[in-house]
Amino acid sequence: QVQLAESGGDTVQAGGSLRLSCAISGFTSDTGCMGWFRQVPGKERERVAIFYIDSSLTVFADSVKGRFTISQDRTKSTLHLQMNNLKPEDTGRYYCAARLEWAKSCADANQISFWGQGTQVTVSS
Repeated sequence: QVQLAESGGDTVQAGGSLRLSCAISGFTSDTGCMGWFRQVPGKERERVAIFYIDSSLTVFADSVKGRFTISQDRTKSTLHLQMNNLKPEDTGRYYCAARLEWAKSCADANQISFWGQGTQVTVSS
């Protein structure tokens, strides 16, 4: 029933921008967290940006602070990740993620209950 579907990944030059979108269906929630993780081969899936539904607190990876923004449409049916001033180290597969039960922390992938299929972002130098 719960579905997350990412789109918007592409290959861009360093310094460029991309806007990722995640279509949300099958649920509404007043608790938990939603956001974005990314993964490169051979490394753990890491948190990029999440927000806690209960409090609207947002948390960003240190590497993207000041460059990335997370937001929702007014209908809350789409989650966005605006990525500006992209760097080659931002390259990876980006996954929309959600936990729909209360969580003290959504700091790592083990806390996530639902995943999208991922969308590839490649930043060339």
